[in-house]
Amino acid sequence: MTTYTLHLPRDARPGDPAALEDAELVKDAFSWGAFFFTFLWFFFHRLWLAGIAVLVLVFAFGWLLQLLNVHEAAGTVAALLLQALIGLEASSLRRWTLSRHGYGLADVVTAADRDEAEAKAFARWLAHRPATLAARNPAPAPVPPTLRRPDSVIGLFPDAERPR
Repeated sequence: MTTYTLHLPRDARPGDPAALEDAELVKDAFSWGAFFFTFLWFFFHRLWLAGIAVLVLVFAFGWLLQLLNVHEAAGTVAALLLQALIGLEASSLRRWTLSRHGYGLADVVTAADRDEAEAKAFARWLAHRPATLAARNPAPAPVPPTLRRPDSVIGLFPDAERPR
């Protein structure tokens, strides 16, 4: 079973089916595409800043290995470890980019494949109707005026300094 995260625009209302048109489902697992194709995987998914950062990182790492005159075998192992790190962090960088573009985390589901995850996440999203949310979370009762604190509180601990 794999974990998937559902990202929707921040202004999406729970239960709104129109918000699902812009939904993004991100698999939270090792990305073999990012491992083998590094920055090209990021560009394919339109993650421009992350792709440019990975491109610079890969070339700077290769240049540094040559500058330090690292043995070829050790350089290959180091490059594979860097690619493994990129494969591990690709999903996180994708979620970070979605967050920067105004997409918030709406749900987390566990499923066997992407289709099942999409069905579960969309069903849970559509199950949240505004009327049911209001019934579950009623508005707090207003505080009577006699129990309110004075508005002229200065400092972090207003109860510690009682008037004399």
